Amino acid sequence: TMKNPVPQAASLLLEKLLLLVHVRPLPAGSETETPPPAAPGYYDTSCFKRGDLLEVPRTLFIHFGIYLGENRVAHLMPDILPAFTGDRRQIQQVVTNKRLILGVIAKTASIRVDTVEDFAYGGSILVNHMDRLFEDQVLGSEEAARRAEKLVGATAYSLLWNNCEHFVTYCRYGAPVSFQTDKFCETVKMIIRDQRSVLASVLVGLASIVCLGLAPSTTLPTVFIPFFLWMAG
Repeated sequence: TMKNPVPQAASLLLEKLLLLVHVRPLPAGSETETPPPAAPGYYDTSCFKRGDLLEVPRTLFIHFGIYLGENRVAHLMPDILPAFTGDRRQIQQVVTNKRLILGVIAKTASIRVDTVEDFAYGGSILVNHMDRLFEDQVLGSEEAARRAEKLVGATAYSLLWNNCEHFVTYCRYGAPVSFQTDKFCETVKMIIRDQRSVLASVLVGLASIVCLGLAPSTTLPTVFIPFFLWMAG
């Protein structure tokens, strides 16, 4: 018998959303909230210049930042903590998955400065790879770095209008755009266009809750589509 493609499509869509906002779904029973960063000195920063746009490709998403020099990277991450405190020492601590998820729900984020190791978490780094898409729109390196530095601090978060890619494209090219969000939205439209798929996804989610109990892996797919529509606004 053939497997129903609807639950698979909904599951893939949820996975893409979580990865797009930098959340890594954890294995059952895992006590680690975030993956360990690479050891200090893992990256050769001598090839980076102040104002460079850094990309860290993942399986289904890309994380972006602006290099500020001296092993420092400015990047935008969803985070609930800035909504409750202005204590920089607390905010600067490694952002856990709980803080990320709550930040997405509350639409809050922070543009923070981390080491290259904390920013990349062991991933490979591409430098100024997006320049080819913007041709003559590339701003000066110092201008890009200064824009990033001025924006450091708490900010609003929106998957569609203000994510890490919007931040870096504004800093380096003067216009906030997000190509990976555009691709993600096309996937959302494809699924939502078929109302039967939406209904089937919800029913599958409810059945999973009944059979397996309340857990992120069962409740998130059930509420994902209406939640995304609200969050995108």
